[in-house]
Amino acid sequence: MTRLTLSLFIMRVSVAAFFAVWAVEKLVKPESAVAIFDRFYGISGLPVGVAYAIGAVQLLLVLAFLVWARWRAITTGLLLAMHAVSTLSTWQQLAAPYEGGNHLFWAAVPTLAALIALFLLRDEDRFLTVG
Repeated sequence: MTRLTLSLFIMRVSVAAFFAVWAVEKLVKPESAVAIFDRFYGISGLPVGVAYAIGAVQLLLVLAFLVWARWRAITTGLLLAMHAVSTLSTWQQLAAPYEGGNHLFWAAVPTLAALIALFLLRDEDRFLTVG
């Protein structure tokens, strides 16, 4: 196994774990997702059932990203687009990192960079995958 192979695998697993936490939260605490959609995306009154559905779809996407190499361009691209929108929606918190707990929003930035790297190197990332 090369260092590149191991590095990509570690990035893929850690990015999947990062997204799994957020997807599962929509399933176990959907009211939190409703509040986030209201505050950061301007979508008021998101039905709880929609939060559950979004969480389920995101969890399936994360699992596909984790194991199916054949769909890597699609799954990584979708996660990258989703996370880019999410990160950009917090630009005010990113611009003021020392107010309140805003510095925690900066965790999204290296995750975005990891997704870009995984997308660019998707053809090299095949360790422990199907397809």
